[in-house]
Amino acid sequence: MFRRRDHIEIKSLDQLQIMRAAGLVVAHTLQRVADQARPGVTTGQLDDCAAASIAEHGAKPSFLGYHGFPAHICTSVNDEVVHGIPGGRVLQEGDLISVDCGAIVDGWHGDAAISVPVGQISPQTTQLSAVTRAALWAGLAAAQVDARLSDIGHAVQNSIEAAGPFGIVEEYVGHGIGTQMHLEPAVPNYGRPGRGPRLVEGMALAIEPMVTAGSARVHTLDDDWTVVTSDGLMAAHWEHTVAITDRGPWVLTAVAETWATPSGGPE
Repeated sequence: MFRRRDHIEIKSLDQLQIMRAAGLVVAHTLQRVADQARPGVTTGQLDDCAAASIAEHGAKPSFLGYHGFPAHICTSVNDEVVHGIPGGRVLQEGDLISVDCGAIVDGWHGDAAISVPVGQISPQTTQLSAVTRAALWAGLAAAQVDARLSDIGHAVQNSIEAAGPFGIVEEYVGHGIGTQMHLEPAVPNYGRPGRGPRLVEGMALAIEPMVTAGSARVHTLDDDWTVVTSDGLMAAHWEHTVAITDRGPWVLTAVAETWATPSGGPE
């Protein structure tokens, strides 16, 4: 069983291997959904695709029923930042859809998100997604043994701010993950370095920058789930689950065996 360090789960290698299995389900499911995200497809059809993928892998969805959430994935389109509910919305040429997925294998969770272009998108939207993804990899690379938790958010923030005038959503952050989808600690996408718990081997974190093309202000729609930008401009969301190991940050939700490197990309 795991032990706790200041209320943070510390996993054994065997337990991280099970999380890797859950992460692979998430990775393959996101890949399948991305392949289906084209003009004319509804977000509900993408949810059906995800449901089939998770079931075919012998896993369970993390999201379905979580605090009442009614779907297997979150589908957030254009100005929707996170927690969008799949349904009858038809994807249009030029949309950017962020898809968030979680899966459970033998009681252990994996969680990741990608932003997918629908057909041809604008150069500005392409840049927004690329900046968000690069910031994710900067945060992953900072998840090193003996680093401090806030080093991750600092790396994410620096990466975004170096790229231009983008908004960093502060109300929604990353999190610990393992026997539950959301565990301690919270992992902000901003902050000063050298603060918070020291990162030790066996921790697992979900790092997930959410970046906007304009103001960082957001609000929640009347469905009590969908979070949108307050100025109506585009948002992007990228996420991976990462394990802290003596070899380096092990990205559990990548399709291939992947370790994040100090240069901010996969090994």
